[in-house]
Amino acid sequence: MSPILSWNLRERSSVIYRILHIVDCLLVCFLLWFYVWIYEVPWNFYYTRLELIVFFSSFISFHSFQLYRSWRGWKYYREFMVIIQAWSVVVGVLLLYFFIFKISEAYSRAVFTLLTTTTPLVLFAGHFLVRRLLRFYRSQGKNIRHAVIVGAGELGIRMARQLETIPWAGIEVVGFFDDKLEKKELFNQFNRPLLGAIDGIQSYLKNNDIDYVYIALPMRAERKIFRILQECRDLGAQILLVPDIYIFGLHHAEIQSLGDMLVLNFNPDTQWKRGFDVIFSSMVLLFGAPIFLCIALAIKLESRGPVFYKHRRIMATGREFPCLKFRTMVQNADKQLNEILKNDPELRQEWETHYKLKNDPRITRVGKFLRRTSLDEIPQFFNVLKGEMSVVGARPIVGKELENFYKGNGEQSAGRYCSMKPGITGPWQVMKRSDVVDYKERVELDDWYVLNYSLKTDIKIILKTIVCMFSGKGAY
Repeated sequence: MSPILSWNLRERSSVIYRILHIVDCLLVCFLLWFYVWIYEVPWNFYYTRLELIVFFSSFISFHSFQLYRSWRGWKYYREFMVIIQAWSVVVGVLLLYFFIFKISEAYSRAVFTLLTTTTPLVLFAGHFLVRRLLRFYRSQGKNIRHAVIVGAGELGIRMARQLETIPWAGIEVVGFFDDKLEKKELFNQFNRPLLGAIDGIQSYLKNNDIDYVYIALPMRAERKIFRILQECRDLGAQILLVPDIYIFGLHHAEIQSLGDMLVLNFNPDTQWKRGFDVIFSSMVLLFGAPIFLCIALAIKLESRGPVFYKHRRIMATGREFPCLKFRTMVQNADKQLNEILKNDPELRQEWETHYKLKNDPRITRVGKFLRRTSLDEIPQFFNVLKGEMSVVGARPIVGKELENFYKGNGEQSAGRYCSMKPGITGPWQVMKRSDVVDYKERVELDDWYVLNYSLKTDIKIILKTIVCMFSGKGAY
């Protein structure tokens, strides 16, 4: 693309964002007028003055929060959060205005409440529409930004492939800079050229129109990274560092602040997941209480002993906790297990492999039904409320399993497992359940979940779990 055409596209985008800025401010003023009209409040001088205050405070606040930056490649919710923050400042200005001049009585409370609560949603709806239009425009090969990647190793190739998967972002990788690879070697890995050694990036930026420079170098190359920042920040391209956190084997590491220091948290307990756990568990325990009481009564009528069974399992950070279940075995089942395994070598081998017995003689009739339907795990929702477990997660395991099977994978699987809370259900429950023959498959399923969990994935697993409960496939 020629520099002139690229400049025109960039200027066009800038004009679009300037227009959107003005439109947003006018939209807020329109909403104020519209709500006054809906509630049939007489228009007077006070509302005219409020319109001016709303317009100018919105104009300054929206600009201050960089609401009209380039949102290429950003998630929608991030923009929505910025809109809420910017609008909160405007609301604060209006409240301060009412307080200083003591004239809140001149305005309708219903109008003010409706304005403050609906404006962020209306603004986001407008921005969503604009972004969808720009996405379509860019997916057609228009309004493209050009980028180079410094570092053609695994991280650089991953970055380039990620940009290819989001064509709506409109970012095209021109090529790579690297000190170690030959041009022919890079072409074998990726269909983008090697533009030269890292030292040549400064002259390249001076002679070519590049919008983004992605630094995808390992952490040990801090001197090269510092030199790029020192020499290239005034050459018209945005410099972005791609953190090499993938070397730690955990995609969900989370950057947090501790005072003035930034720390990388490898035990992320995301707010959405904890909030979902509490709400979902509370609903299950509340609406399922009559069924749970019937289960408890059936257990007591069939065999002596407690209703609940506590077993030590591994939670986040490797600590143990008492995992609750409805008792499905006869009383003193642990003592009977030693005798069973002592007298039957085949059962002992099965136990040492799976930590389960497919035809366990200790299981009661009620227990068989509870296990087949997974209803024996219902009390674990109390563990969820206590913060020891999650609704969806990796399998709850014992210390020996962590030591014998997870730590055998170069410590990576053990570290991943201990980064999150175990779940009542998970991919092991809906994909394989107890039919897994090779324990390595169980570890791989847990690894997969830790590296790929999301709210959408959790909801899918919960729905599939409900199906499995009715079919009883693979459960014992």
